[in-house]
Amino acid sequence: MTSDLHQWLKHYPLETLLEVLPAGILLVNTQQEIVYWSDEAERITGFSAAEAIGRTCLQLHAEPCCTECVLFDESYAKPLFGRSCSFVHKDGRRLSLKKNVDLLRGADGSIIGGIETFIDRTGIEEIESERDVLRSVLNAMTDPIYICDRNYRLLFFNRAMDRLIGKMTDRPCYEVLYGYDHVCPDCPMDEVFEGNLCRQETHLVGTGRTYEVVHSACQFQRYPQCKLGVCRDITERLAIRRRLQQVNRELDAFVSMVSHDLRSPLTPLIGFTELLQQCYSSKLDDLGREAISEISSSAEKMKDLLEDLLCLARVGQIPSPPGPVATTRVVAEVLAELGELVEHSQVKIDIGVLPDVLIPESLLADLYRNLLTNALKYGVGKRHPRIEIFGHVVGARIELLVRDYGMGVTETERETIFEPFARGNAAQKHAGTGIGLATVAKIARVCQGRVWVEETPGGGATFVVELPNPQ
Repeated sequence: MTSDLHQWLKHYPLETLLEVLPAGILLVNTQQEIVYWSDEAERITGFSAAEAIGRTCLQLHAEPCCTECVLFDESYAKPLFGRSCSFVHKDGRRLSLKKNVDLLRGADGSIIGGIETFIDRTGIEEIESERDVLRSVLNAMTDPIYICDRNYRLLFFNRAMDRLIGKMTDRPCYEVLYGYDHVCPDCPMDEVFEGNLCRQETHLVGTGRTYEVVHSACQFQRYPQCKLGVCRDITERLAIRRRLQQVNRELDAFVSMVSHDLRSPLTPLIGFTELLQQCYSSKLDDLGREAISEISSSAEKMKDLLEDLLCLARVGQIPSPPGPVATTRVVAEVLAELGELVEHSQVKIDIGVLPDVLIPESLLADLYRNLLTNALKYGVGKRHPRIEIFGHVVGARIELLVRDYGMGVTETERETIFEPFARGNAAQKHAGTGIGLATVAKIARVCQGRVWVEETPGGGATFVVELPNPQ
């Protein structure tokens, strides 16, 4: 039979054609011995023709062929397509092959052997498995999700988007999602494929809702450039935000009005108290002088409180500057303003590198005025009478730090120290309103930042204000 098969090959010289086919090809005789092994078969399996010819699939570690060969099984109609086969590569890797098999017959119709063609689907099956997992994850999400290609054609909707819009794949995303007959004017496609994560607030057509859409790049084997859009319904969140903004405006206006109205009668009260002390102190007894002193002290405290309340109320009402503000210059001006307090504290102030920030100059001055006043009151240690002012860039954020070596802030107080009117145990020995650090926290918050306090190595407190990097 083997000689008949060789005669068949000579009569039909197909080797040249077989070698260019994009699949591994093998021919076997009726004893299941390999008599032909193509170059692609060698590339896929690692076995050369010399190593394969004369051996069987059993000897080449193919499953289930070695135990359940169906090539010559008459109960299986030929040809067979899409059979799965597990094959051990020469280097020990296990391959997942997909193959087609058929019988070879001689001129008289008798079976003289068989032919198998196979391709390696190891990577493809892994990709398909990952794709199925990805599809399951996306369909399980409650946020509507879509995927479109570089030409804006919709490729995928998850179930949430299907319920919201309906099945609309193979149509342009701008038509289905936004009701345009042209590409959206603010389409972030180019920016996404530059590697950026883009966010948009928009309305999906026919929903009457507002969505935040997060756009990012994704890729698949057939579509190397795709855009993933995750849509989150923010309609209620926007309504709550608008209500909060209105309440905050009303509250700030109320505080500003009350503070202003209270300052009007306070000014003559302070003035007349000073007049009494200067002109009539000698005519009063000790009780009278003590009463005037107490009135003066209380009036000054009230004035400080009103000024701090006004400062707190105006945060968020000042428009952003057109460009970054020189932090070093603002710090120098604030230190000059606090010169008497600095001199009285006998503290050394070290100013390091300070990055510029994009917040109103008056708010930046208020921020440092409150942090430095706090440090001068509570952070001047006996061993290290020093305050350090510095900053650095951390990726897309900037950190501004004020470090002292004083008594520090306890772990419990760190949780409440930035709340209005909150004062720590150490504050009982110093005059204050409890609004300064609350003002710092509000400035940081309205400027898309945050503030916290850490322990200074060796003792003391380090206040850190994190703000967006304007670069």
